[in-house]
Amino acid sequence: MLRSWLRGRFPALRDVDDVVQEAMSRVWQAHQAGSVDAVKAFLFTTAHHLAVDEMRRRQIVTVEYLAEITELSVYDDRPTAADAAARAQELELLTQAIQQLPDRCRQVLTLRKIYGLSQREIAAQLGITEHTVEAQIGNGMRRCADFLARHGLP
Repeated sequence: MLRSWLRGRFPALRDVDDVVQEAMSRVWQAHQAGSVDAVKAFLFTTAHHLAVDEMRRRQIVTVEYLAEITELSVYDDRPTAADAAARAQELELLTQAIQQLPDRCRQVLTLRKIYGLSQREIAAQLGITEHTVEAQIGNGMRRCADFLARHGLP
């Protein structure tokens, strides 16, 4: 009955059996030392106090843990200013590469790689065959790769 009461009253309590055992031990010690008039009430009150103490103990953060936290190195995965500048330069070069493509090739590559349309959708939208779409994408990718390689990008 005490276990059920503790579980209902303190659902976050990790080990109810430990609290029950400690409460029984303390009630037994009190009974040995003198008379306990209401044993059940004393047992439940003792268990309640022990459970509250356990919950409080869990909320306390020791100083040792705080000291260890300050020693941890913090990894900042945000890009540095140099990374952001390099990325902007790469994006600018890619934009230049795409702009230098022939009109139809640029159209097809943009619809496929930027807007995510399928080859079938591109073919229907531009009134060309899927084979032409595939050839234009391959041609555009090769030309962009060559342009980027000439400018020092892999």
